[in-house]
Amino acid sequence: MKIVHVSSEQHPFIKTGGLADVVESLSRHTAKQGHEVISFLPLYRAVRESEWFAQAQRRHSIFLQLGDEAFEGEVYRLKLGRRLALYLIGRDEFFDRSYPYGTKIRDYSDNDARFIFFCKAVVDTLLRENFHADILHCHDWQSALVPIFARVEEAYKGLQVGMRSLLTIHNLAFQGVFPDRAFDLTNLPSAFFSIDGLEYYGQVNFLKSGILFADGVTTVSPNYAKEILLPEFGCGLEGVLQKRKSELHAILNGIDTDAWNPKTDIHIPVNYTVRNLDRKRENKEALLKRVNLPKQPGAPLYGLVSRLTDQKGIDFILKQRSFWAKNNVQLVALGKGDAKLEKGLKRLGQKFPQKVHACFDYDEALSHLIQAGADFFLIPSRFEPCGLNQMYSQRYGTLPMVSRVGGLADTVVDALENPESGTGIVFSPNEKGLGKGLAQSLKLYADAKRYRKIQRNAMARDFSWGISARDYENLYTELMFGDSQTFSP
Repeated sequence: MKIVHVSSEQHPFIKTGGLADVVESLSRHTAKQGHEVISFLPLYRAVRESEWFAQAQRRHSIFLQLGDEAFEGEVYRLKLGRRLALYLIGRDEFFDRSYPYGTKIRDYSDNDARFIFFCKAVVDTLLRENFHADILHCHDWQSALVPIFARVEEAYKGLQVGMRSLLTIHNLAFQGVFPDRAFDLTNLPSAFFSIDGLEYYGQVNFLKSGILFADGVTTVSPNYAKEILLPEFGCGLEGVLQKRKSELHAILNGIDTDAWNPKTDIHIPVNYTVRNLDRKRENKEALLKRVNLPKQPGAPLYGLVSRLTDQKGIDFILKQRSFWAKNNVQLVALGKGDAKLEKGLKRLGQKFPQKVHACFDYDEALSHLIQAGADFFLIPSRFEPCGLNQMYSQRYGTLPMVSRVGGLADTVVDALENPESGTGIVFSPNEKGLGKGLAQSLKLYADAKRYRKIQRNAMARDFSWGISARDYENLYTELMFGDSQTFSP
């Protein structure tokens, strides 16, 4: 098969979250399966300034209509391996910026034009390159207009862009909603600005377009696929998703088991396996030294690596002040995001300087060390489409403490409910639930034999991408032999 991935992020070129890891891993594994795979990415400043860009080949210029104006751009191609290549869509006005989506204060005001240009450029490039894709796999709202642009272009020009299209929803909370004037920039027929098209309460919703006009829709965990059909998690699109329920699939994300392997991890000072778990303690000591926290005998160390947003339940952690105050415990947090949450973690560290350290950065090496050095890993999310950190932590024998939502519930077996097969602690997605989970963790940590058994259970889990890539391969095949989605509003 010829497979195209379209995404706003891809590791190692640009990353703000798990999306980048998923696109890189899925592209690489499907290429290993023998398929020809290309991916598309905006040519951000960070990508242009990277060492990889020097190896990219300029392919051609593009001239695209957005509303009444024509915009020029450029396309580069970077070969990543056998049967694997990356196309970069450049236009400095849109992508030569410090951050991909906005500043810490607000999103860029022209994100509608930026990603309409990107989606149009993908379709234009596929036509120019005569790639004749079997599958157009689009990821999240930034690429969700590709299916409709492709079908309209095919209708007008009589040329095939892609046989079938697929949209993966990595996080339904981010939909790409813009004022109605954004529709003019699409140059789509006016009929598509309707309740059965891109219109959403008088605005334009990019993700809605992908849900309606892609041939298939996937989410990144089975539980999340069920949740988003309900008002509580549907973020206003539960009705649209119900309409496509028969085409809605769930494939659990995998993890890169080469990069995240305590036996070979280059970011940690002491490698270990399930057979010599005692060596894990040396990583704990190294982590405490790295963040300048004292060794406290008998104290469990809690790790947190996260975007600092309301979704992630960081405020639940901040509200557990009495837990950090009264108990012999320590916390190391790493992340960036909401200024209020950063301030809260900073104050917690100032209040308990011997117990809490917070680092506000993206630090790949430190994130690995936290996974290897912590005793428990906190993910108290209000909702979580899949999550990768809980899979990493199990692989490292660091017991995940997670909310009972989305992919967290799919991937962590609660040790209280399942004493023999448990791999972590699962609790209700609220402040009270986290409090109960923390209390349970203290009892568990005090029982060294039981704690070690759960560690071994966790490290035996297989979250490799090979399983997920085969599921996607099967879905691609199913889509190719199924009916094409109509593109009439």
